[in-house]
Amino acid sequence: MLTRHLIAFAAAVSVASFSATVSADHHGKKMSNTDIAKAWVNAGQTGGKDASLNMVKKYMADDGVVFRPRYVGLGFTHNGYQTGNMVVNEVIEGSPADGTLEVGDQFMSVRGVAVTADNMDRLSFRGMPGEMIDAVIKRGDKEMPISLARGKISYSISKADMVEWMENADGDDWGDEKFTLHEAVGVGNVVYVWTEIMNTDDATGQPVETHVVTRFQFNDDGKVAAIANMREDRFILEQQGFTISR
Repeated sequence: MLTRHLIAFAAAVSVASFSATVSADHHGKKMSNTDIAKAWVNAGQTGGKDASLNMVKKYMADDGVVFRPRYVGLGFTHNGYQTGNMVVNEVIEGSPADGTLEVGDQFMSVRGVAVTADNMDRLSFRGMPGEMIDAVIKRGDKEMPISLARGKISYSISKADMVEWMENADGDDWGDEKFTLHEAVGVGNVVYVWTEIMNTDDATGQPVETHVVTRFQFNDDGKVAAIANMREDRFILEQQGFTISR
């Protein structure tokens, strides 16, 4: 679901001075930072693409950032699950893939296994930080071998990038299947929102639930300066039948 990515952020930013009334809703009533954070999350889950996009445009500072969850990997994304071909569509700056992969590169094999539409979700990209991943890519008409070392990936997304992504995203499947907002607590210019979401696993048909704590950092003008989250990633995988091992 696209909105799962919209609220799944991770940040560590300092607490600024308190600003109790920071903006106004469509009735002219002043909204607190906590009210805005709750409205932001609710818009993403129940309002659809347009409501989510409007929240970002209206309430996010121009220099605001979305901190993505950290992970160990190579630092690229692809659209293979939709197209059947593993073609790079993003390379994260400063990641192990930066300087080796380019947007448009197509993976032909990974660790000696040919990439197909049926197996790309099972290709062996996993490993420890520093472990080498050998692959063959196709760039234009030329195939070439590459070798990348897995590393820790930590990066952020600007407001402009977030707006561009949302404007071009498919809005037909936006929110999670079930959503509960349990609590929102404000401390100074920081607001924490605790939610619970549930979706059905496509492979097993089983419900997969998780708790998410989203952290909103506001600036002194009442705009969202940074967004973060923590969620139960291991619990999600275990509900889908995956095991975690070396």
